Amino acid sequence: MRFELFKSKILTDGFTNKIEGPSCDKDGNIYAVNYQRDGTVGKVTPNGKSSVFIALPPDSIGCGTRIDPNGTLYIADYKKHNIFAVNLETKEISIHANNPAMNQPNDLAITEQGVLFASDPNWFQQNKGQLWRILTNGNTHLLERNMGTPNGIEVSPDEKKLYVNESLERKIWVYDLSSTNELSNKRLLIEFRDFGLDGMRCDVAGNLFVTRPEKGVVAKISPDGQLLGEIYLIGKNCTNLTFGGPDGRTCYVTMSDTGSIEMFQSDVPGRCWSLLHRTF
Repeated sequence: MRFELFKSKILTDGFTNKIEGPSCDKDGNIYAVNYQRDGTVGKVTPNGKSSVFIALPPDSIGCGTRIDPNGTLYIADYKKHNIFAVNLETKEISIHANNPAMNQPNDLAITEQGVLFASDPNWFQQNKGQLWRILTNGNTHLLERNMGTPNGIEVSPDEKKLYVNESLERKIWVYDLSSTNELSNKRLLIEFRDFGLDGMRCDVAGNLFVTRPEKGVVAKISPDGQLLGEIYLIGKNCTNLTFGGPDGRTCYVTMSDTGSIEMFQSDVPGRCWSLLHRTF
């Protein structure tokens, strides 16, 4: 079956306006937070059948998620300063990390070894955003403070760069990432004149796919910061995205204005899919 590249269609709906953080497992199921009611995680099969997968502990609400090759789903809980770890087979929920010094942990990036990076904006006070590293044992390390509103975050396919965007400032920053997960040489990758920025994912070629809320597009950006194009969506308020499908080229986008997940076909697989399938 042939698909038209970069043309979006709706896969499923039924999520609240806090839909966020999609991730795909090895079998192609999509997980996104806040299905039917806030504080849940929804599971969507590749053919669009949706259900509540788990309910988070009381007062916790998820945002960004990631899945590691071992089948653990990590969820940033922006209400209670947690990073949850969920066993996809047993549905057991545990606290992988907790730090009261976090503002509102938002999006997550993950390395092949399972080290997490978390963006941590303060939506109530500008220039108080933070950036964290979370080791496999759950230890948290503050990497940067006094940022703008850090949001989307991603590791490059060769794991030599970390990308972090600032939503309200409309900037994407890139850091050098060492083999010991240290950051250095922060520099501006690209800055936009209008509309905000939200979730990000890389494809295996190193291009960044960035959701742009209110504009209703996913921007495709080259590793050297050139805007390669925009993928127009059906809804407007796109919050995040991930890659899955049988070959890793299906991009799933969460939409807060419609409570839906849209999907389009890309030309190369996403890095997150390749991590699970060890195709690098």
